[in-house]
Amino acid sequence: MRRVYSVVCAVTAVAAAFVTGCTRDTDTRAATTAAQRAEPRELTYTEELRLSDAQQRLIARCMTEQGFTYHAYRPLTVEEHHPVGYVQDDVAWAREHGYGSRIRAKADRARLGNPNIVYRESLSEERRASYDTALSGGSAARELSAEVPEGGTYRKRVGGCVAESEKRLYGDLATWFAADKTASGLQAHAVEAVLKDSRFTAAVERWSQCMRRAGHGHPDPGEAREAVRRQSQRLSEAEAFGAEREVAAADATCARETSLRTVAEEREAHHMDRLRGDYGDALDTVRRIQRDALARAEKIAGRQP
Repeated sequence: MRRVYSVVCAVTAVAAAFVTGCTRDTDTRAATTAAQRAEPRELTYTEELRLSDAQQRLIARCMTEQGFTYHAYRPLTVEEHHPVGYVQDDVAWAREHGYGSRIRAKADRARLGNPNIVYRESLSEERRASYDTALSGGSAARELSAEVPEGGTYRKRVGGCVAESEKRLYGDLATWFAADKTASGLQAHAVEAVLKDSRFTAAVERWSQCMRRAGHGHPDPGEAREAVRRQSQRLSEAEAFGAEREVAAADATCARETSLRTVAEEREAHHMDRLRGDYGDALDTVRRIQRDALARAEKIAGRQP
């Protein structure tokens, strides 16, 4: 579930105008219903990291050609990019990292020390303006728009080396942008349906009973995480992280024991299937473009993230 399992995105942006590839997917889905269906599956988070790394390399090459320095930069390890979303059932990861608070703090520190930001700030005002134009196109950047199923229109300016990197990976940007936004909107609808789905809510109740037996009386995973956040404000950093790891490990253990993630993925696949009649072409298009982009990314950045 792209939104329910959404990773806390560790962005390594140079500036607000710069687009980096942040992970948003779950980890391995080989056993899920969606992966067993005929249409292409979503990318795993490690595959999306390959896309992000490839885009960073393409931007670096392009910026060098424009006479600037640009560092292909990813401050977090693959393990630290592990998705932390509504349902997380990797017990070993939770025991070590909790809900990822220290990883988020590391990402925040990395933003401040991003070598691309440091380099940009070292430039003169005139060169800085040229850098921004080379990177993202400046005011002359082309605007893409896409109408989405929930209503409204998304817009995005594309230009410079960022646009060139996206073209190399995704091909026609207008087609990619429209299909991607449509798919994201449909998944948002599916996630809303899952959260109200009786099979999913029944699984959440089983999870809650499991958590109570473990000494943590929380009605759902979201509330467990919010309780940890509130508690952390009253504890030392070390005490807060210890409590976070304890609750997160119980959360993941109960998610595994109650098959909460499996139920969630199955119900999401069910609700997405109901939308395919009207939007199947867009869903197939975005998956096809993703797979083609991944193949290109692996030639640029290799298969190992």
